[in-house]
Amino acid sequence: MNEAVKDYYGKVLQHSDDLKTDACCTDTNIPGYLKKALSAVHDEVSARYYGCGLVMPQQLEGMRILDLGSGSGRDCYVLALLVGEKGSVVGVDMTDEQLEVANRHLDWHREKFGYTHSNVEFKKGYIEKLDELGLEDNSFDIIVSNCVINLSPDKHSVLEQAYRLLKPGGELYFSDVYSDRRVEKELVDDPVLYGECLSGALYWNDFLNLAKKAGFLDPRLVEDRPLAIDNEEIADRIGHINFFSATYRLFKLDGLESHCEDYGQAVVYKGGIAHSEQKFCLDKHHLIEKGKMFPVCGNTCRMLNESRFQPFFEFYGNTNTHYGIFDDCGTLMPFSSGENSSVDEGCGC
Repeated sequence: MNEAVKDYYGKVLQHSDDLKTDACCTDTNIPGYLKKALSAVHDEVSARYYGCGLVMPQQLEGMRILDLGSGSGRDCYVLALLVGEKGSVVGVDMTDEQLEVANRHLDWHREKFGYTHSNVEFKKGYIEKLDELGLEDNSFDIIVSNCVINLSPDKHSVLEQAYRLLKPGGELYFSDVYSDRRVEKELVDDPVLYGECLSGALYWNDFLNLAKKAGFLDPRLVEDRPLAIDNEEIADRIGHINFFSATYRLFKLDGLESHCEDYGQAVVYKGGIAHSEQKFCLDKHHLIEKGKMFPVCGNTCRMLNESRFQPFFEFYGNTNTHYGIFDDCGTLMPFSSGENSSVDEGCGC
């Protein structure tokens, strides 16, 4: 299937308009600062972009970031601008044609950003075989991926490799496509359905279990929306399955609990995170207003206190006393089914 995907993205697709569905190309609700950053990306790089959304977590300046399935390099170059010259970005992709586009514009972007040296590097490889690329353990602050993990034939290995490469307190922040049930094998084997980011999608509950098995013990859903399949031929084949585009953040923190437990803890957001001055969105259920006491479970407290977000919060309480479950989400499907399925206050990715 890797060869089929390389052929689809390297030879069949020449522009985002060549996609048969919108599953892999869905930029919505992009804030102004990201639109400005996108405008600084070379036209050819943008034209060969096939991601689902724009994967940009908060507080990026000075960070070392790895992009899994970087394609033509669009997201890498946006990240390179946002991390600044002291930060760095590494993109990994397996498709020669995409890497050729990405590498062709390294100097163009360095000059455009006014940097003395390029802070972007592209490597050819498979995202499930990152151990073959000479990347050091515990060396990245953030790993991102944009509608690519569904294309991997070994998704558990992708998650395991990401966990290995992240620094303690680092996070895997990524958008991808998920299904409400397991996809039948004959559909998984179809190269067009697979290349369109549909038949390779993980059943959402299988994803949660794989993430936990890899070490990401409390996956947090940031944003989601249902996908529409407007292509009649494709809908006739796979339209009995509901698909969702979703963004998750997975923190590398040892010892997180399996559920949200209440210890009477709380945080206060002090502000200071760029482009999130008044409100900070941790995930779909945690939009934290500046200056207001915000009760949190033990896991959430650790995610904020043991990550790059720690300087921007005040922390109250400890884990000496347990008060029971804090917010048991149960085992129901986490995705919304309505049209306005992102956080009501506009938190995006």
